[in-house]
Amino acid sequence: MIAEIKKVARTHLATDGANLSLRAVARDLGMVSSAIYRYFPSRDDLLTALIIDAYNELGDAVVNSETAAARCDLGGRFRAAAHGLRDWATTNRPEYALLYGSPVPGYVAPPDTIGPASRSVVVLLTILTDGASSGELKTPTSPRLPRSTRTDLKQVGKAFPAFAELPEALLAQGIAAWAQVFGLLSFELFGQLVGSVTDYDAFFDYQVRSITQRLGLQ
Repeated sequence: MIAEIKKVARTHLATDGANLSLRAVARDLGMVSSAIYRYFPSRDDLLTALIIDAYNELGDAVVNSETAAARCDLGGRFRAAAHGLRDWATTNRPEYALLYGSPVPGYVAPPDTIGPASRSVVVLLTILTDGASSGELKTPTSPRLPRSTRTDLKQVGKAFPAFAELPEALLAQGIAAWAQVFGLLSFELFGQLVGSVTDYDAFFDYQVRSITQRLGLQ
């Protein structure tokens, strides 16, 4: 029943966005509205379940794409991860909008969402760590990091101990690169490139290759 409730709720995402109504979901399932509260006590509980599922699906897509590339091809791994992200997002637009669109008024994501949300980030950090360990990636020459940014990056290292030894400047550039990929996707999916781009496949691939070069991944 939980799976059925989430399935119907996802159809509502496509038509109503994150403005979910437990009563409407119950009605579509032929249930009395009070019955659905035994499975999801509130709208936020249902939203959290959908968000965790979406993050895990996205994580699976990114991991599966990245692991298909040769381990020694760092640039190929990054490009594969980025394309895996885009493939999932363009196929699951309502779910992408739930994760990366406008915040849902009144909703605060619980800690349960942190692990699933981090999965795609872990893929990027693994690529950077492999590059730094092999010597292929050098610490970039960049403007001096502000003290507050260095503190933030140390917190990232604490959250992901396996990547704590990454040079701070490299970690900062990696975060910026991944944010660029998401920015490209959001501009595409939310219509910000209409009138500027006609071939989204070619544009995205070109931009990802450029980001790969700037990171120093060959």
